[in-house]
Amino acid sequence: MPALVPTHWSVQEAIFLADGFRFVRQVGSHRAYIKAGVLRPVVIPTYRAVPVSIIRNNMRTAGMSRDRYFQLLAQVR
Repeated sequence: MPALVPTHWSVQEAIFLADGFRFVRQVGSHRAYIKAGVLRPVVIPTYRAVPVSIIRNNMRTAGMSRDRYFQLLAQVR
């Protein structure tokens, strides 16, 4: 399986939107997305390179597997 690498925030946004999340608010440089059944919002900072640690935390919050992440990444690229 490929390694997680930092990506642009717009790629992260596209992945979570494709998984059914919707944008709800932005405070400064942080955008929040929600989905029914997910208890906490996923927060994506508008960085040129979102660090792997934030990507992993967002995947954990969303209940998203690595396989699902890479499947969605292939779709949005």
